[in-house]
Amino acid sequence: MTQHHETSSRSAFIAIVGKPNVGKSSLMNAMLGQKVAIVSPKPQTTRTRIMGVLTKGETQLVFIDTPGMHKPRTRLGDYMVRSVSEAVSGVDACMLVVEPEGELTESEHSLIQSFQKSGLPVVLAINKIDLLEDRSAILARIAQLNGLYPFASVVPVSAVKGDGISILIDELSAFAQEGPHFFDDDALTDMPEKALAGEIIREKLLRLLNHEIPHGIAVSVERMREREEGGITDIDAVIYCERESHKGIVIGKKGAMLKKVATLARKDMENFFGCKVNLQCWVKVKEDWRNREGLLRSFGYDSDQ
Repeated sequence: MTQHHETSSRSAFIAIVGKPNVGKSSLMNAMLGQKVAIVSPKPQTTRTRIMGVLTKGETQLVFIDTPGMHKPRTRLGDYMVRSVSEAVSGVDACMLVVEPEGELTESEHSLIQSFQKSGLPVVLAINKIDLLEDRSAILARIAQLNGLYPFASVVPVSAVKGDGISILIDELSAFAQEGPHFFDDDALTDMPEKALAGEIIREKLLRLLNHEIPHGIAVSVERMREREEGGITDIDAVIYCERESHKGIVIGKKGAMLKKVATLARKDMENFFGCKVNLQCWVKVKEDWRNREGLLRSFGYDSDQ
């Protein structure tokens, strides 16, 4: 590390918050230029805090992608909501993600109230502007939201199209403080490779399965080991569901669904890890695991956090 880097480097921790399915993970991935957090059309896709790291020159931004604020119905839900509150404490700024139209939800109002209590600087990202038929509607949305909180800036964006992403990064970079970088400059996330592999599998299940079944699924990567020769990484994963009937749906007729999930997940893993992957998946039943603290901890959702 050069002396120049030590004296002029800057960093900021930014919490990304908002209601479920508003595009928080998609926005983080767009800013990073690389898929780190899983995304799906289903709400509550993100279950835990995920850090994404963006280093541009001397400035390093550490994004904390949080689960969507919602009314929890299980102990897993309690953990998810609590992780949002913990993520907001101790950061340099927040990025509140909202949609360009519609009434704000109760959870969005409660987030703004928490900003008012803390006085935290907040950048407002109005996502999904690509869905607007009339872009002038954004002006009315900005006026409405500016009346609720003195946002540091308001940036209309589209995570899908990439509109406004560079402006958003510039606005968030303004909160960087002088000091060392907390992660290597080429780091993308703090998530262990096993956890990333498990999330990739869970994303495919979310995308391919309907209704409540995906929310009752957890993925545990039991083994991840690179072979000494051939450059192949062997990954063994267990998919846990809450009911025997769900197990049959996850496996599918003659194993077709499980094979499709594994094929799609393997392709994503090979792209992310940069190596050939041999992925083996099994399906097991753990009844009502979302309300069992021991199981929550074993799946990485530490209820004591």
